[in-house]
Amino acid sequence: MEAFIRHSGIAAPLDRVNVDTDAIIPKQFLRKIDRVGFGKHLFHEWRYTDYEGTKENKEFVLNKPQYRNATVLLTRDNFGCGSSREHAPWALADYGFKVIIAPSFADIFYNNCLKNGILLVQLSSAQVDQLFNFVETTEGAQISADLQSQTITTIGQTYKFDINSFAKECLLKGLDQIGWTLQFDQKIKNYEVKNQQTKAWL
Repeated sequence: MEAFIRHSGIAAPLDRVNVDTDAIIPKQFLRKIDRVGFGKHLFHEWRYTDYEGTKENKEFVLNKPQYRNATVLLTRDNFGCGSSREHAPWALADYGFKVIIAPSFADIFYNNCLKNGILLVQLSSAQVDQLFNFVETTEGAQISADLQSQTITTIGQTYKFDINSFAKECLLKGLDQIGWTLQFDQKIKNYEVKNQQTKAWL
């Protein structure tokens, strides 16, 4: 995955609580096993008024002209609840989202997003309210995220956020857990050779 250091982008305000993974990517679109192509089905039942996805719901936030190119998603409590399917972050990433900001996230969804290069930022409800007000009242509102300094910035406002140090390191280097392990490939090979020499009976 790509390294995440900092990102600035248009923010879309999804003013809903308890958005579950079936709303993020409905179950009928989970037939593929690779990570691409899910973005067109993101929030399918909210984005479209027909099953085929040919008629847009003009009232849905991502279909509004000012938010069509959003790469930052601003939302509410318990985002990503429901099943543990990894397709949810795949769909969000394939659509183009790099950063998601909310007061709270479902634990498994949170970890799945980090493993797929999406930065999840947890702020207080009051801070999220401030960001909603900024985004909804400012034409072309952008939000910037800096992972190294662990800050979210808008015009005249900066918010600090916490993140696990290991997750931060993986995002900065663009590594999932397999990629992190492969950094030590030579050491693993050296260990295997030494183990065969000293414990041949194994």
